[in-house]
Amino acid sequence: MELSSLLHDLHLSSSSSEKPRPSADLPPITELLPQLQEKLIGSPSDTCSLIGRVEQLFQAAHPYWLFSLGSANQEGEWAELQAAYCSVIGALIGCAALPLCDDDCSPLSAAAYQSVPIRASAVSSTLTALIDSWARGGGARGGLLLAIAPPLCVFSVTHFQDQLWTSSTSRAAARRLQEALLRAGQWRDSAHLLMGDQENRGILGNVLDILQPQLSKESLFRCESVKFVFSWTLLQVTRPALSPLLSRLLPPSLLLSDHHRPENCMMGVQCLHHVVLHTAAADLRQFNRSEVLYQALFRLLFTTEEAVIQLALSCLLDLLLVLEKPPASLAPSLPRRKSCRHDDMLRLVLTHMEAEHKVALRRVYAAALPPLVDRVGVAICRHLRRVERVVLGYLEIRDPPEETSRLKILEVLQKIIRSAWPRMQRRSASLLRCLLRLLVDVSSDSELSDSTRRQLMDQTSVCLRLLDACCHGDVQRCLLQVDSSCCSDEVLCCLETVTTTTDR
Repeated sequence: MELSSLLHDLHLSSSSSEKPRPSADLPPITELLPQLQEKLIGSPSDTCSLIGRVEQLFQAAHPYWLFSLGSANQEGEWAELQAAYCSVIGALIGCAALPLCDDDCSPLSAAAYQSVPIRASAVSSTLTALIDSWARGGGARGGLLLAIAPPLCVFSVTHFQDQLWTSSTSRAAARRLQEALLRAGQWRDSAHLLMGDQENRGILGNVLDILQPQLSKESLFRCESVKFVFSWTLLQVTRPALSPLLSRLLPPSLLLSDHHRPENCMMGVQCLHHVVLHTAAADLRQFNRSEVLYQALFRLLFTTEEAVIQLALSCLLDLLLVLEKPPASLAPSLPRRKSCRHDDMLRLVLTHMEAEHKVALRRVYAAALPPLVDRVGVAICRHLRRVERVVLGYLEIRDPPEETSRLKILEVLQKIIRSAWPRMQRRSASLLRCLLRLLVDVSSDSELSDSTRRQLMDQTSVCLRLLDACCHGDVQRCLLQVDSSCCSDEVLCCLETVTTTTDR
């Protein structure tokens, strides 16, 4: 039976306001679905009109007929119905498929996606109508929902993101589709949909099955939506569901992190960081996975993109806890402690900090240094000469308006003085000169806000007090020689708090 005739039998004219009722002599749905699939694939010129008529069919037809609730009782008939619906849904989704890039170097322009949002909106509405019809039927044939949920999930995630191939209308339609899917399957949220629980099966494995052919090195960057769907999927999954799928999740994440485009690289590092945070350490160490991740992330520290370096440093700090114990947590031992990965990372960060002149990168490195110094503990003595050069260099250069770099370096200096206090006396002269110069510069900088100036001076005062404690009062004796001929009253007040605190 032709679709137009079927719509007539179901009283689906646009002027009809009555709720249609199913005809008694309709053909089985398993005969109509293959015809719909052929029409959807074979008529690209009239696609939107055809999709709209399919939506009318799903809205008006009785669930009893749509899902063969009275006839498909045998296992073979039920499998045929399930396969037919999966094929039709695949054809519908194909109507809104994204064009492929010519290569993995240059993405397509917005003009290439011009027709996608309109078709995606129509397909989302049609699939939402199908889900709603299934729900009106009382949710029978639960296996059908589990069969069609993975492609529906992939499609909705593709089109609800703010990308070149979406519009506000298509994003809203895709979100309605996802919400309808969650309601129909009684899933609490997207994470529950993917992972499931004891009562509701998840669809994570099936979603990965759909994405897998496009996750190879040759295909991953040909379709722009694939990486977004993969990243979204991975970031929804937490332990313990993540560990069994590491072999399927790590390779695409590593491919993304190794890509030349910074946005892809950042996406890959975010995926790897999520894996590190939500996977048991034993599972990460198995098959040397953690070492592979370490090498991939460590290599990213040689790039010049501040956003990539910031993400890589954060991920490496968490990954190092999987690879080894922090030196600060180790008990003292008679043999000299061997250099470890924490030392390697600190050494590289300090090397880059010494040579870096870009303000954005200096902020990134300065923010990463305090937790790294904490991890190293007293072993910072191995790096004191280089750390001293970095501290002196960064405190001399202003970083308006918030002075992020200077504040972080002052924090680093406090940690170093506390950890390596026996080594501080011989360095006190250079550090004292630098801290006093900093106080004078800050007090005379009219561009700084009062809160930032106060914060800098307070942190500098803490450094001076700690340094004086290490030098047995030598710093205090030097500060007592400073008077109003050398600096402003504000600096003198700050130094006075240092000397009085030391006296007590």
